[in-house]
Amino acid sequence: MLATVWSASLVGINAVKVGVEIDVSGGMPGIVVVGLPDTAVQESKERVKAALKNSSYAFPMRRIVINLTPADLRKEGPCFDLPIAIGILAASEQVSAQLLGDFLFLGELSLDGTLRPVAGVLPIAAAAQEMGITALVVPEGNVGEAAVVKGLQVYGCKHLCDAIALLNNPSQYKPTQLDGKVPFAPHPFGGLDLQDVKGQAHGRRALEIAAAGGHNLIFVGPPGSGKTMLAKRLPGILPPLSFEEALEVTQIYSVVGLLKNRGALIGDRPFRSPHHSASGPSLVGGGSYPKPGEISLAHRGILFLDELTEFKRDVLEFLRQPLEDGRVTISRTKQSVEFPAQFTLVASTNPCPCGYFGDPIQPCTCSPRHREQYWAKLSGPLMDRIDLQVAVNRLKPEEITRQTTGEGSEPVRKRVQAARDRARERFKAEPNIRCNAEMQTAQLRKWCPLDDATRTLLEGAIRKLGLSARATDRILKVARTIGDLAGDDQINLSHVAEAIQYRTIDRMQ
Repeated sequence: MLATVWSASLVGINAVKVGVEIDVSGGMPGIVVVGLPDTAVQESKERVKAALKNSSYAFPMRRIVINLTPADLRKEGPCFDLPIAIGILAASEQVSAQLLGDFLFLGELSLDGTLRPVAGVLPIAAAAQEMGITALVVPEGNVGEAAVVKGLQVYGCKHLCDAIALLNNPSQYKPTQLDGKVPFAPHPFGGLDLQDVKGQAHGRRALEIAAAGGHNLIFVGPPGSGKTMLAKRLPGILPPLSFEEALEVTQIYSVVGLLKNRGALIGDRPFRSPHHSASGPSLVGGGSYPKPGEISLAHRGILFLDELTEFKRDVLEFLRQPLEDGRVTISRTKQSVEFPAQFTLVASTNPCPCGYFGDPIQPCTCSPRHREQYWAKLSGPLMDRIDLQVAVNRLKPEEITRQTTGEGSEPVRKRVQAARDRARERFKAEPNIRCNAEMQTAQLRKWCPLDDATRTLLEGAIRKLGLSARATDRILKVARTIGDLAGDDQINLSHVAEAIQYRTIDRMQ
């Protein structure tokens, strides 16, 4: 009267194999769940009891002990409903237990036995093969999501009765197969095109460089100059995600429960734009049992912070380590998890509290002291990590009234793709580097050699602008991207000179 069914739980975005042990024995009727279950798992015994009765199966009126192993791992969510129900039926000999050792079960049960989709199926499916699992049984709403993983048999069930029939007569069911290519979710930025932007040639150029090299970018300018408009068009010129990158991003969204197009991978780079009232944990992730934050949801994509100086300084300081390392580690008393956070930071801000410092038409009403306090929210170490710092000026009257359109996003995207292809070819022996912004010191020495004239120019800029070693490395990375856009194998004086222009507002006051 003992049965074991396999399921899985998530720790961060990684899956852990969980054994659901069911013991049905004599004694007073009742159900006990042990193994650090949360409230949702504790409540599953009522859902399972009603689902079995409403599906015309006998619920054993005996003492039932449900043990979730490993016992020191907290179990969360309703995904254990289906394995608990299968285990009770197997322990009471109402279903064949022959395949229980090879199958992994996930799913939430309605009171009538209908299976509802659950979050986190994709990362569990990706890890199932390493767990020694040959087949996965999930709700029908999750089957397309899980079937993306190759080499794993995935069965989708609408109802508890379907899962039971599968175990009793496995030869009558075939696993779900994706026909042809892996489906990708629709493009969410199809309507935002660079041709809508009037003027701002300098800003457009910086946007193209940021897209080609994965560089962090900040726009500084008066209200209405087009900072936000430029930033929101960056996703339209970025190349699509590779299959491996799409799998990474989709797993994160699956864990958080934001995968709206179940059965389809996220093919376009994420664009996250949190409000300036966001807290530190909401950006980097957190909670008693940590979940990914905005920077992880922006993995392989864009984190856009509009009105950067309106964010609290301590919140912005949380970004320093992830910007450097490409990951964030959340440590709590009960557990410590690591989330990927390889994102491109794009920000915009006004030059002063009133917004018109340096504007040729509207006079600034801020005192030097107010401007100093305003920029003090952005620390030197944070600004060091922003590669491109671009001043966006007010449009001229003729630029505002002109009806002609600028270059569209499609040709820019082709140039960006060509530059990224050059970088990918260069880094083919470096599997952890996908773009120039991810280069480390060893790669800079190898791929960014300087001639005498270029070295003299760079040394002068370091003295004049007071640049740190990190900011100097960022200049070389940007110069390497400018060279890729120009099709040059070596960086030269013009590339470095243009890159230096993007460090001119390091400490604007």
